[in-house]
Amino acid sequence: MQHCYRQPIRILTVMMVLWLLISNVGVNIYEASAAAKGAQAQQTSLIDAVLVVDASNSMKTSDTNKVGNEAMKMFIDMLSAQGDKVGIVAYTDKVQREKALLKIQSPADKQDLKDFIDGLDRGPYTDIAVGVREAVKVLQNGSDPGHEPMIVLLADGNNDFDKSSGRTQSESDKELSAAVAEAKAAGIPIYTIGLNADGKLNKAPLEDLAKQTGAKSFSTSSANDLPQILSEIFASHLKLKIVPVQSMTGTGSFQEVVVNVPNASVLEANISIMSSNPVTAELVNPSGDKVAVPSDDVILSKSKSYSLIKLLTPAEGDWKLRVKGAAKDKIDINLVFNYDLELEMDPIASKSYKRGDDVKIGAYLTSNGQKLPNDELYTNMNAVLIVKDIDSGKTEEIKLNNTGDKFEGTFSFTEAHEYELKVRAEEKSFYRESDPVTLSAKGKAGAATTPAQPNPTTVEEEKPFPWLIVVISVVGLAVVAAGAYFVASAVKKANRGFVGQIVIEIRDENTNEKSFPQYKKLTSFKGKFNLHQLLQLAPELKETEKIVFTPTKGDRITLRNASAAPIEKSGRAVDASAGLELKSGDRVTLPLQHIDKTIFIEYLV
Repeated sequence: MQHCYRQPIRILTVMMVLWLLISNVGVNIYEASAAAKGAQAQQTSLIDAVLVVDASNSMKTSDTNKVGNEAMKMFIDMLSAQGDKVGIVAYTDKVQREKALLKIQSPADKQDLKDFIDGLDRGPYTDIAVGVREAVKVLQNGSDPGHEPMIVLLADGNNDFDKSSGRTQSESDKELSAAVAEAKAAGIPIYTIGLNADGKLNKAPLEDLAKQTGAKSFSTSSANDLPQILSEIFASHLKLKIVPVQSMTGTGSFQEVVVNVPNASVLEANISIMSSNPVTAELVNPSGDKVAVPSDDVILSKSKSYSLIKLLTPAEGDWKLRVKGAAKDKIDINLVFNYDLELEMDPIASKSYKRGDDVKIGAYLTSNGQKLPNDELYTNMNAVLIVKDIDSGKTEEIKLNNTGDKFEGTFSFTEAHEYELKVRAEEKSFYRESDPVTLSAKGKAGAATTPAQPNPTTVEEEKPFPWLIVVISVVGLAVVAAGAYFVASAVKKANRGFVGQIVIEIRDENTNEKSFPQYKKLTSFKGKFNLHQLLQLAPELKETEKIVFTPTKGDRITLRNASAAPIEKSGRAVDASAGLELKSGDRVTLPLQHIDKTIFIEYLV
C-alpha cells in the first residue's frame, strides 16, 4: 500500500510527530546511570531491525543532503535504552558496507551504529535484490527468536546494472522473489520507503515487497519527510500511538505544559519537542520536585530542530514541562509511551464446534508474563473481538465488555466454517492484539431425536379434514415469512460491515500545507457512517457530515454527497448525490465551501 507525502521543507517542524527518540546531528547526552536504569525499563517486545539503504550514485539527486542517513540515526535513537538489536546494509550492485546485528546495551552502542552510518559513501550501479537478500540473511543468522524482526528499505526502486557483469533484470527479479519468500516464511515484514525527489521513483517493486510481507510502503518527494515516515514505521511495528501534548509559539521565556503519565505500566515516556531553533527544557515531577535534564532517569537528545526527553520508568501523574524557545518560533510537542504490556486470551478448551454453538471469550493484559495486578489501566480502554471467517474471507468486529480487570464477550458460530479469532484492546496511547486462535464449526450436530408417540387408548370419532383452517394458516404463514424476510433484509443491510480503511489528508489552501495521512480503519462501523465522524467531529469541518459512506458488495463502498461541496475524481467534478462507488485504490477530492481546506480521500482494502 502506498501513501504519498508531499510536504514542503517546513516538514521539519512536524516530522517527529510520533516518536523522535532522536539524536540526529547532535551529541546524545547520556549519563552512565541512565543505562543501568534502562536495563529495568526494557520492552517485552524487543526489535531486531536491519536498515537497508541504496548507496548508489543515483540517490544523490533523491537525497542530496543525506537526510536518509539522519533518519536512520533517528530510528536508532527511537529504540529502548537496552535490548534491541540493529544491523545496517548499504548496497549498490553489491554489498557496499555491512554491520551485523548489534545488541544495544549502552549509549556507546547507539553511537557506534550512528558513526557507522556517517561513514557510508556512494558507489556506482544498483541492484535491490542484493540489499534485500543480505538483510534477510543478517536476520536469519543473528536474530533472537524472542524478538520482533523487521527490515526497513530506503531506495528509489530502480535497478542499474553494470553491463560488464552480465547481470539481467530477470536474474535480479528471481533472486529478489526468493529473498522475499524467505522473509515471508520467517515472519519478517519489509517496510519500504521510496524517494521521488527527481520524479523517477519506481513504486511498483517497493509496494510489492511490503505487501507480500505484510508491511507498509511509503513514498515521498522530499527526503525531509523521512524522519516522520520512519516514526510511523516504528509505531506500526510496536502497536503504539501518538499523544499530542500542545503546540505553542515561542516567546523567549519559559512556557509550561502538563505531561500526564497515566499509569505505573509506562516504561518510557518520550517527549519530542520540535522547532526550527534550539529550545531549553525543564521538568518538574508529580511531587513538585525539579528534575535535572539530563539525569539518572532522564535521557536528552538534541539537534538544531528538535529535542527529545526520554523519561525512564516515570512516576505516575502530571509532570510539568517548561519550554523556552525563540520568539515567534513554532514549537510542537508530542508524547509516546513504551509499555511492558501484552494482551492474552483465556484458553479455549475446545477447538471443534458446530453451527449455532456459542463460545465465551475473555482477554486480559499482562506485564512481564503476569496478569496485570491492578485494574487502573483498563479504565479508558475498549476492546473488540476480531473474527475472520477463513472459508469466506470476511472479517467482523464484535465489541467486548470491559469488566474492570479484563474484557469479556460471546461469539456465536453462524456458519459451519473455520474461524480465526483474536482480541484487540486500545486506548489513546497504545493498542495490543492477542495471538490468534483458530476454531472450527464444522462438527456434526447430534442426531435429531424423534419424540415417542403415545399409544392411543381410545378411538376418537373421525372428523372431516379442516381444509379452510389449513389454507388460512398457510396464507398467514406466507405473509409472516415475507414480512420477516424483508425485515431481516433491512436489518442485514443496516448492519452490513465495512472492510479496509480510508486514508485522509487535509490541505490548507492558504498555506498549501498538507497534513500527514490519517489511517481510519472502517471495520468498527456498521451500516453507514459520515465523513465528519472520521474527522473526529471537528467543528470547523461540520459540512462533511453530509458525506455518507455505505458498504457494498465486492469489498467496495459507496459515497453519497448531500453537501454543497463538490466531489472530484481524477481532477473532474462528479455527481455523487445518488452514490459514487469506490473500489480499493480509488481517490476523491473534496474542496470545502465554508473554510479554505481541501480533503483528499483514498479507499484501501
